[in-house]
Amino acid sequence: MSDEIEESVDQLPLDGAGQRLLRARKDAGKSIDQIAAETRIPIRHLQVIEDGNFAALPARTYAVGFSRTYAKAVGLDEIEIADQVRSELAANNDYENERPARFEPGDPARIPSRGLAWFSAFAVLLLVAGAFAFFRGYFIPGSGPGSIVEPTEVSEETVTGGDGADIVTSSSKPTGEVVFTSLADGVWVKFYDQDGERLMEREMAKGEKYSVPSDSQGPQIWTGQPEALMVSIGGTSIGNLSDESEILRDLPVTADALIARAEESETAADGEAGEVADETN
Repeated sequence: MSDEIEESVDQLPLDGAGQRLLRARKDAGKSIDQIAAETRIPIRHLQVIEDGNFAALPARTYAVGFSRTYAKAVGLDEIEIADQVRSELAANNDYENERPARFEPGDPARIPSRGLAWFSAFAVLLLVAGAFAFFRGYFIPGSGPGSIVEPTEVSEETVTGGDGADIVTSSSKPTGEVVFTSLADGVWVKFYDQDGERLMEREMAKGEKYSVPSDSQGPQIWTGQPEALMVSIGGTSIGNLSDESEILRDLPVTADALIARAEESETAADGEAGEVADETN
């Protein structure tokens, strides 16, 4: 009976997934730099995985996906490692506790970035200015006689100012090169085409720019920090890729697709502003 107990104890997976990967890497005679080059996974993420600190990764998807790729590189069963990572996350419950779905007061890890804070403040100012203009025209209409000159319709996309400069109307849309600018350090991002061919993958530094190749077919993006990426088209900024910290994958980044996404966000914001005005009335 005691022999059976000892045998069952020997079969228990005493090592965590990170320890198993670390031991397998050393047995294979590979350095962590070699694994990073083979898997395209940042070294700091590999170190986190080897430490078993999966909660420190950007998202649960990263914890499982990176561990599977690591396991394959060192000859371990990738499915078994992925299942063990899921089990460790579920058992410790660290990941969900450290990454709540909403911002929680007093949690410094969830404080929005400076870029997002400035963008939010600017959006609030625009909302206040719009509400002020609306109520000013409603409650304080002009007392003078109205103009007897009929307004002239402008059909052109642009009109020329007195100094000869072109003034872009609201109906015009920016065209040209699509450029992403990182608003923070360590923003991991991957660009690839419709066939999955990698265009660029790295952690961008604050202020670093990346231009999407104009000849790429169906370019897409994968990132976990879209709120830290500002987008411009033909030199015209259309705002951040997202206002929230979320995982975006297989998101088209052509000029038309990004403009459509920005218009949807603007429409949603206008709808919320209209609801606020209606409630005030």
